[in-house]
Amino acid sequence: MNSSPEFPYIHGFSEVEQARLRKQARLAEALVFRDVDFSDCRHILEVGCGVGAQTEILLRRFPELKVTGVDLSERQLSAARHHLEQVPWCRGRYALEQADAADLPFPARAFDGAFLCWILEHVPKPANVLAECRRVLAPGSPIYVTEVLNSSFFLDPYSPNLVQYWTAFNDHQYESGGDPFIGAKLGNLLLATGFQQVITRVKTFHFDNREPHRRKAMIAFWEELLLSAADQLLARGKVTEAVVEGMKRELKHVQNDPNAVFFFAFVQAEARVY
Repeated sequence: MNSSPEFPYIHGFSEVEQARLRKQARLAEALVFRDVDFSDCRHILEVGCGVGAQTEILLRRFPELKVTGVDLSERQLSAARHHLEQVPWCRGRYALEQADAADLPFPARAFDGAFLCWILEHVPKPANVLAECRRVLAPGSPIYVTEVLNSSFFLDPYSPNLVQYWTAFNDHQYESGGDPFIGAKLGNLLLATGFQQVITRVKTFHFDNREPHRRKAMIAFWEELLLSAADQLLARGKVTEAVVEGMKRELKHVQNDPNAVFFFAFVQAEARVY
């Protein structure tokens, strides 16, 4: 989930991080929403709504839709309220509630769709979350689940400090009860929790000399993402200051390399309730 008082969120809860989440939603929108279709839905559940970054996009793309968003962190929900109340097309079309995704405060069949994006990687029992989603969805409802596959990350030229940092980043998330590789497991998870018609799609960010400006922007954003976890990793002795500083130098070098390559894949699953 985007945050939790019980499960540590690797990126933290600062205002800088909240702004990064909104930027991330904009950067990934075209890929994330390319195959998402809620046009036949009227009231969907967004699990792990965080700062409302995806909520805003859902309400813009589907003008007949109402969204109920849940998150465990009141701090994130407060940021979401502040953000969404300033967006004209969102007014009167959303509700935000503090709730545990594995114990939703809604009756069975309360929604006709569900949307989860970058949440299951942070929770210790993703199957419980999906089972709760299935319980509150009406028959025939679609669910879209988008998740990371961190083992896919590739950057060229080779950057050894970044590789060491990325390994520590993923180890820390795994040891904290999350799963940085959960994208590849979505099909099994959805089948195990009773969903049908499960489809998975691998989606990629792949930037090279064909799009140098987008490549540079993505590497700059990726640096923000990586450094958002630096304080936690340093405090727990997962990395050293030398590794962090070395990674910064490497990212600056790669960002300005005329032949740099950035690659990252994630997985989106679609399924139905019957």
